[in-house]
This record gives sequence, C-alpha cells and structure tokens, in this order.
Amino acid sequence: MKIEFKEVPKKQVAYIFHKGSFESIPEIMGEVVGWVMSKNLQVAGPPFGVYYTSPQDVSPDEMEFEVGMPFEGEAEGKGNVRVKNVAAHHVLSVMYKGPYSEVGNVYAAVMEYAVKNQYEPAGAPMEIYLNSPQEVPEEELLTEIQFPVVKR
Repeated sequence: MKIEFKEVPKKQVAYIFHKGSFESIPEIMGEVVGWVMSKNLQVAGPPFGVYYTSPQDVSPDEMEFEVGMPFEGEAEGKGNVRVKNVAAHHVLSVMYKGPYSEVGNVYAAVMEYAVKNQYEPAGAPMEIYLNSPQEVPEEELLTEIQFPVVKR
C-alpha cells in the first residue's frame, strides 16, 4: 500500500451531514447529486464521504458523516443540502481497491504510518469514491482515502 503526502487544493462542495447508519449513504448521495444537477452546476470531482466518528467507537445508528460532491459555480444550500468552501490542506492519501466493508484495515495502516512519520491528525478522514457499486463488482471498487495531517 502506497501512502502519499500531498496538498489538496481548495474546493467548493455541496454536502449533507447525517447521523445514522452507513446504509443511508446511497440515498444521501443521490440527493446531493440530484441537487447539483438541478442547479446546472459543473461537477468538479467525484463524490465523497467525510467520517467524523468511527464504527469502533459508536453504534451504527450514532455514526456522524457528510456525503458530498465538489462543484464549480454559484449556489446556496437548500433543504438538507449545504454548501461550503474547503480550504487547501495537506493529507496522507492512499488508494484502496476492494469492498467498502474492508476499508478499516487501510485506516489502521495509515494511522500507524502517521505516528511513525511524525504526522498529527488535522481533521476527519475523507473517502473519495472513484467508481460505484452500480458500475463494478465490489472487489473492483476504487476509493482514495485522505487523512488531513500536519507535520510535527
């Protein structure tokens, strides 16, 4: 597994914050994508999830996360959909291929790497979904996982 330190440029995103089970992600993703399309905005990257809690720490119904999509253009959030600007920042990034259910192993490996290499967490991890379960079998799913960090 190749772990890379890189800068992520600033971006504008549409997102929905949710507290509950990961099973709701496809429905939430559909709502965000539908909102972006309804506003005739230019999609500026693949959809993503930001995870504020861990399945190891809270029950499935207590998970807190955002599902969103970067876009270009002018828009204000409405209903469940919010809009924010994400500042440029540094991350440890890793490409993961496989089912979403096994991504926890990657998190552990990156956290171990961060400690060994003097990086401190600087925010919640983001998973960027480069394809979808509707397009490929789950063992072919590609996810970029980004951990915001600062060098000690």
